[in-house]
Amino acid sequence: MQLHYQTLGQGQPLVLLHGLFGSADNWGSIAKHFAQHYQVISVDLRNHGRSPHNDSQTLTDMAEDLRQLCDDLGLAQLHLLGHSLGGRVAMLFAAQYPEHVNKLVVVDMGIRAYADAHTHLIDAMLALDLSQVQSRSEADKALSASISNLMVRQFLLTNLVKVDDQLQWRINLPALKANYAYFQAALAVHYEKPCLFIRGEQSDYVRDQDVAVIQQHFPQSEFASLPTGHWVHAEQPQLFIETVEKYLL
Repeated sequence: MQLHYQTLGQGQPLVLLHGLFGSADNWGSIAKHFAQHYQVISVDLRNHGRSPHNDSQTLTDMAEDLRQLCDDLGLAQLHLLGHSLGGRVAMLFAAQYPEHVNKLVVVDMGIRAYADAHTHLIDAMLALDLSQVQSRSEADKALSASISNLMVRQFLLTNLVKVDDQLQWRINLPALKANYAYFQAALAVHYEKPCLFIRGEQSDYVRDQDVAVIQQHFPQSEFASLPTGHWVHAEQPQLFIETVEKYLL
């Protein structure tokens, strides 16, 4: 699959992978900052952003999509940074193609199995009658009954776009629901090269007990904790930039 991507800057490639329901647009000012020193390639995973839709979406599918992008762009070696679901894709890609990866950064994601925290969000979006709403604000009001968190709703609604004056979801909700079990499952990977795991102190995605398990599978891993929830780079962008820069140098 030929993924959609955005490129900024010149230099050693730094590939950015977003999380579930996200897109390349999420990296915004982060990508612009790193473009001062790197060729920053922000990728839309399949069924997200402007990338093609497909019924299948295993982690292997997404890692192979990234491999094809590397081949298409002639990327022999790169720094790879992934948040959440993008972190899982990054870990699998690095384990399968270590020769392609110089340094790996995983943001607030571990390798254990995770409980279902998102199907109810997908169901709420699928249940929204888009023929009855004319704007994101109307959609937000309609979703508020089933999704109480305003920040979560606003994030999800970045995926609502107008096509021929009709609102539609640009993420492939049926495929995300059908493949969600693949996103939750534990990762059986091993990676010998240097890597950095950045976790949010107020997030439960990488708990203290997860660290030792990660270290068994990533023996050269380092860890950094920032005073954030799960969306580390959005909540503390400057601290995030400083942490990543220090590691990549």
